Amino acid sequence: MSASRSLTTAAALALVASAASAENVPVTFGTNWVAQAEHGGFYQSVADGTYAECGLDVTILPGGPQVNNRALMLAGRMDFHMGGDLLQAFSAAQEGIPVVNLAAVFQKHPQVIVAHPGEAESWEELKDLTLLIGDNGFQSYYQWMIAAHGFTAEQREPYTFNPAPFLADKRKGMQGYLSSEPYLISKEAGFEPNVFLIADAGYSSYATTIETMADTIAERREVVECFIDGSIKGWYNYLYNDNAAANELIKAANPEMTQDKIDFAISKMKEWGIVDSGDAETMGIGVITDEKVEDFYNKMVEAGVVDAGIDWKATYTTDFVGKGVGLDLKP
Repeated sequence: MSASRSLTTAAALALVASAASAENVPVTFGTNWVAQAEHGGFYQSVADGTYAECGLDVTILPGGPQVNNRALMLAGRMDFHMGGDLLQAFSAAQEGIPVVNLAAVFQKHPQVIVAHPGEAESWEELKDLTLLIGDNGFQSYYQWMIAAHGFTAEQREPYTFNPAPFLADKRKGMQGYLSSEPYLISKEAGFEPNVFLIADAGYSSYATTIETMADTIAERREVVECFIDGSIKGWYNYLYNDNAAANELIKAANPEMTQDKIDFAISKMKEWGIVDSGDAETMGIGVITDEKVEDFYNKMVEAGVVDAGIDWKATYTTDFVGKGVGLDLKP
């Protein structure tokens, strides 16, 4: 990063900090990975003062391979955390940990399977390939793929987050993230892979949730409401309005992030309806419904991923979403 760029970034951060008045309530939000466009709505509400207008002084702490922000929230050192999908919440419920999902920014899980063009032209044809799937994926969504769609454990090979085996063998498919692996393949290998979103095949989990502890809801309800409303507005503005300042904050927090990667991620989130689709189109970004949580829970029980009898209703609340907040910000 150049010295002039660093000064510009520092000035921008200073302006953001000054926007929060002294009486605003300090709030810390931890993400589950390094700063990227998939976190854009939160950075948007910091950058444009939406959180500050609501009375909050929000600090975003990025996650990463050596960072466990969720543990910090469980220890009471963080107010809110970005969850991955509903399986984390089910696991917490099984262990008696009072984690509650407040909102679901991603209505569709962005997990994908990619394949070489001509080798698999449909979800069904993926069954004819060897699939590179990581251990976490094998223990979660791949078990659902086996139970619901007839994939097999034998066709799976461990994925080491190195695309070289996929690129070398056209008869292999590979797990990926909608905004990551397809971009990497197109840039480095020079072809557009076929992309299959597991959500569109019925993997109905929400993703990029906003979690907090049950005590936070009971004791700081106004703060919770303000943070959720502010985050929802931030996502509308990030997707549909001027997001330049938010992108500068993302790049400052993650120097490896470039504008072309950000642009690709935003385009894919919009094209595939990751954030704004289904119930969110009428009820607002972040919406959680009883029907969808129950549907996913039942699928995971049937696949043997989670135990029957978990108090899945304790893993979320619908009190703060589904009110149409931010719909007026969408063009």
